[in-house]
Parts: sequence; structure tokens; C-alpha cells
Amino acid sequence: MKITQENTNNLQAELKVVVSPEDYQEKVDKVLKDYRKNAEIPGFRKGKAPMGMIVKKYRTPVLVDEVNKMLQSELYKYISDEKVKVLGSPMPVKDQKVDWENDTIFNFKYEIGLSPDFDVKISKKDKLTYYKIEADTKIVDTYANDIAKRYGKMSNPKVSSEGDLVFCEIVQLDLDGNLMQNGVKNEATVSMDFITDKKIKQKFIGVKKKDSFKVNVKKAFTNHTDLSAMLNISSEELQDLSSEEFQFTVKNVSKLEPAKMNKELFEKVYGKDSVKTVKEFKAKIKEEAERSYTTESDRMLKNDVVNYLLDKVKFDMPDDFLKKWLVHTSEQSVNLEQIESEYDMYSKSLRWQLIENSILEIFEIKVDSKEVESHTKSLITMQMNQYGQPAPEDDKMNEIVANILAKEDERKKIYDQLYDIKTLEVYKEKFKLIEKAIAYEDFVKLASKK
Repeated sequence: MKITQENTNNLQAELKVVVSPEDYQEKVDKVLKDYRKNAEIPGFRKGKAPMGMIVKKYRTPVLVDEVNKMLQSELYKYISDEKVKVLGSPMPVKDQKVDWENDTIFNFKYEIGLSPDFDVKISKKDKLTYYKIEADTKIVDTYANDIAKRYGKMSNPKVSSEGDLVFCEIVQLDLDGNLMQNGVKNEATVSMDFITDKKIKQKFIGVKKKDSFKVNVKKAFTNHTDLSAMLNISSEELQDLSSEEFQFTVKNVSKLEPAKMNKELFEKVYGKDSVKTVKEFKAKIKEEAERSYTTESDRMLKNDVVNYLLDKVKFDMPDDFLKKWLVHTSEQSVNLEQIESEYDMYSKSLRWQLIENSILEIFEIKVDSKEVESHTKSLITMQMNQYGQPAPEDDKMNEIVANILAKEDERKKIYDQLYDIKTLEVYKEKFKLIEKAIAYEDFVKLASKK
């Protein structure tokens, strides 16, 4: 099989393939002989039909199949051997006519898109802002109160007050305000913190067992996912409610008494003698909160690096080829106009992929299987710790790791995580980062704009 490349423009080329009988004849003959062994043709014993009959009946489809298989393997072998940097995959030139019945030498043409040449240079002249998120007093107090609640005690007061949990029987009312027959009915705990309407929230304050009152549930609970769960109905059923008015009958009141911020709490949370005062307790919380924000700061930096390098590193793309290729390879039926409308987003993604691949090559960033296994073990250990469980023993751990990495999607996800970690280290080292303190709320606003 002879393959030659002819560049049609700077970033597109055409591969011309000539397939001769010596390339395919032996394989076609072998398949046809196998067909004959198993062929059951009326008038002949199995495997005894004349070869001429087998050739006449099966040669053309076998020839088409064998040549197409060869084309696939040989094209990719040529691209690999000749180190042709392609974007997408070879695409057959349209309207090629092949006479499979009469020709013995076949000619094929394929279009290919070529990857552009470009340089990625990063130095201290390249400046980016690294946002260091600070936990303000409000956040620290909220976290401290949450911890106090987590270690608090539950009691059952006779009368509810703000912030209590009210366990109710919830029954749908009809349009006349009466209990609806075959309407929605459930028992659930109502947390006042999730009631958005202030007037409705007041209805749950100062109530005791057996008290009843009416509530418009959609007005009270704007989070419809939580509301569906509370009523034990689907989101579709929630949308189709014939009446939004429900009767709530109190069955129990629970009060969470937060633990006092004293030595006993400090030791439960951080261990003996680690923290001695409320000031030290909140300082520890602030430190932990700001450490947890590092992930978000790093994500922002990665986003800024992407945008910065996409703007800085300029190169052309084989756009015409890529648009046609996207139409050709799409699993769904799409036309060129549809591709055009989304092409900028696709092109940006591909351009970044090329830049990132160049960065991996320039800075010799690699991930090996041992690192993948080690990182997977760390993720498993972290997950177990979150549930207060110890890490599995070595044999069990290795079994879990093997099962996870046997799944292609999971394996790719972990490889990507490690590449992200390593490229982030390069960005932090090579860019000139200007550290800027920012409150968490301001950071969230900034991130939403980007």
C-alpha cells in the first residue's frame, strides 16, 4: 500500500492511498476459503461448494471489508511513523467512485487537518493575580456556631421558638380549605431556617403539640427540591399540585442546644490542650477555613492562566477542515450552520488543549502508574476519614484501587487530577503571581463575573 502526502495549504493536507492486489489478495483469499468451509449451499454438501460460486457470491463484500480494515490501520500507522501532527482524524474526500467489481487497483483520498506550530513561553514577565481568600468574622462565627450545634444536645420543649425543628403531619387542602381526599399527605420535620417567607415562619413559632395551621407551601419553601422531599412527591407532581395550601399539625418540637464554647468543646474538636480559649478556637477555625479556600483560589488561577495564554499564544487553526470534520464525525445529524454557531467554543477548547499539551512537553510533566495508585489511595483514605472510618488494610486497599482503576472513566479522572496538580505547580513557579487578599463574599462575586 502506497501512501503519499500533499499539502493543500498551510494547515491542511491530502493523503493519497493506492491499494494494489498484493496488499489485499492473500487476506481476501483466506476469508473466502473460510467461507467455503462453512458455506451451506443447496445442492452441495457443507464445505464442498465450488470455489467459483463462493467467489462470485462473496468476493465483493469481503474485498470491501478487508480493504477498509487495511485503510484504517495503515493510515494511522503512516501518521504515527511519519510523525504527522494531525487534528481530528483522516476524512475521506467526498464523491470518490470505486468500482469494486472490475478494478484491481484502488485509489483513495483523505483530507487531514495539521496541528499548527507555536511556542509557549512563560516567565516572570507574565503577571497574574493570586487571590488569597480571607475568612472574615462573620464566616468564622458561623463556622464556630455550626461546630457548637454539631456537638450540642437535643431537647423537646413544649412550645417552639425561632430556630427549632417542628415535626408535623402535612395534609393537602382543597380549594375550599377542607382536607383533600386522596390529596398529598406526609409527615416531616420542618426546619425554620429553610422557610423564606417571614410571615409564614412566624406561624411555626410559639406552637405546641396538636396545634394546626395553614401554609402555602410554595410560598414558604422556595427550594422546590427540598419541598418535594418534604412532601414525598416528585418534582413533576409538585409542579402539578391542584392546591398549594396545606394543613400542618404539630406532632413534636425539637430544640438543638448548641454546646458551650469551653474547654470541653475545644478538646472534642481539636484534642487535649490544642486550644484553650474562644479566641484560639476561632483562630483555628479561621486558619482551617482559609486553608480550605486554597482549592477555590487555585481554580481561579487555573482559569486566569487559560484565558491569559489563549490571548497571548497566537496561532491559526485548520478551521475549514475542522468544521467539516465535526459534521462528518457527529453522532447526531448536524449541518455546517449548526457547527458554525458553536465553533468558537470548540475552537477555544481545542486551542487550549494544544497549548496545554505543549506545556506538558516543555516542562516534561508526566504521570506514571505508581503516582496514580498512590493518589487513588489518598482519595480513598480521605473519603473514609470523612465518615470517621479508618483506611482499609493493605490487601483490601489494593483491591479497591484495582477496581477503581479498572474503569476507564475513573482512571482518566485520576490521571487528569494529577496533571492538573503538576501543571498548577508549574504555573505558580513560572508566572509572577501578585498575591491579593480578598473577602470570601467578594471572591464569589468576582468568580461569578468570570
